[in-house]
Amino acid sequence: MMPIGGSGILIMLVTMALAGFAQIKVKGAYAKWSKVGVRSGITGAEIAQRMMRDNDIDDVGLECIAGQMTDHYDPKAKIVRLSQDVFYGNSVASLGIAAHEIGHVIQHARGYTPMHLRSFVYPAANIGSKFAPMLILAGIFIQAFQPLIWVGVWLFAAATAFTVVTLPVEFDASKRALATLNTGHIMEQEELAGAKSVLSAAALTYVAAAITSVLYLLHYISLANRRG
Repeated sequence: MMPIGGSGILIMLVTMALAGFAQIKVKGAYAKWSKVGVRSGITGAEIAQRMMRDNDIDDVGLECIAGQMTDHYDPKAKIVRLSQDVFYGNSVASLGIAAHEIGHVIQHARGYTPMHLRSFVYPAANIGSKFAPMLILAGIFIQAFQPLIWVGVWLFAAATAFTVVTLPVEFDASKRALATLNTGHIMEQEELAGAKSVLSAAALTYVAAAITSVLYLLHYISLANRRG
């Protein structure tokens, strides 16, 4: 994203502050609750396997990968990849994160509409996030390329739609995770509150990304209108 003019620079500063605040919250929550073990002793891998078994999901793999907070579900490969600390760990943070990723698996298996909508929008959103700002800049500064401004705006709108539809996907996955962790004495109430803290902090990063994208989209639309 490229800021243009005074309003663009203001948007950049606001969104940088939002992103910085979200990262501080995530790192703080993870640092605190990754050091608190659950009394049940269950690991992230074990809760992931249990959730898939309880939901009759037997066609999704589970892998351990390097890094920290690199956890994700790959719907195309049908594999959940958990970082080492989450896969082998039995901390509050480990179980919360692992259960969240399986929440995405359950969404996929149950045909959760926002998740499928996000997958549908992704190709255009990927192109838009990479090339839309360049097309808009070319249209603004090069008279012959002026028609490209609105092409860029529409592509960036697809990228914005992706960030917005991601919000219900992430919130729902956390809801499913916490519901599971609250059953069968997997977590005590204090531990459950810690898992909720970790997942809520992680959700802030998606909220910040959506707000950032919406603000830039409005900025680009304003620029396009001024150029006719």
